[in-house]
Amino acid sequence: MIVEALCGSPAQRSAGLQACRLQHDGSMRNRRPRLDRAHYVGLQRYFLTFCTAGRRRRFVQHDVVQMVLDQISQSAPSFDIVVIAYCFMPDHVHLLIEGCSESADAAAFVHQAKQRSGYAFAGRGVGPLWQPSYHDRVLRDDEASLSVTRYILDNPVRAGLVKSPSDYAFSGSSRFTLENVLEAICWQP
Repeated sequence: MIVEALCGSPAQRSAGLQACRLQHDGSMRNRRPRLDRAHYVGLQRYFLTFCTAGRRRRFVQHDVVQMVLDQISQSAPSFDIVVIAYCFMPDHVHLLIEGCSESADAAAFVHQAKQRSGYAFAGRGVGPLWQPSYHDRVLRDDEASLSVTRYILDNPVRAGLVKSPSDYAFSGSSRFTLENVLEAICWQP
């Protein structure tokens, strides 16, 4: 099944944004709507973004990035997930993940990865690590993992942090060499 979504149709995305806004009566905002649970299980690839709480610049030190990456990487095998690429920007992280079996569970992986990394980060005593929820996109079959990896690793270049992806310390790929990535055509979401 080929699925493309950042949270459903344009109407669903608009409704989701409305649901995420603080309500007029000051009550807690609702969680961002997710796709049907079935879209998160199986042999799919996902482009994910997790934002830090308050968009604080949490990923500027090697030890913090390594601690969070370790927790994410350790969570993946439990759900038959492989992390193909990652990029830790100062206030968010991009991941390209792939389900490796029919029982792979991306939603459960995200829950555990954010929970474990948030718990490890909590020991620093500086507040929560993550915003609730996350952004996701289920990739179509015609969207090449190498091109999406190029897009992810180019993020610091687009943000003006470095001149080349090779200059950025907080990104990488478990599947592709940097040389392969730099030769690839960049994905356009």
